[in-house]
Amino acid sequence: MAASDGFLDHLKDTLRGLGPVSVRRMFGGAGVYADGVMFALVADDTLYLKADEETKQAYEAEGLGPFGYEGGGRTIALPYWRAPERLFDDPDEMTAWARIALDVARRSAAKKAKRAPRAAAKRRRSKG
Repeated sequence: MAASDGFLDHLKDTLRGLGPVSVRRMFGGAGVYADGVMFALVADDTLYLKADEETKQAYEAEGLGPFGYEGGGRTIALPYWRAPERLFDDPDEMTAWARIALDVARRSAAKKAKRAPRAAAKRRRSKG
């Protein structure tokens, strides 16, 4: 699940229209962040963008699938879908797809933030 320095440098260059983007290495791959939110991941020098029920149809229409890994004897799919290769040749289109992925990541983060206080309260109630 490696992510080469050359691929990551090219990716950051292609994403320059999105604004400041950072890359953090993890598990041999890398997470791609904007505004502190992870909106993409890189595995084996392949870009996967965050998608949800509203946006995954665009990837399916391209014949692309989600990122998955083997765990517990089964394949676990994550909500990151393989980006079309042509995006690396068109920074404007890459930026458009990345903006959509960033919006998905922000919505997901907002939902998690709403659930976190309720889950903490539920844990406190069950202890007491």
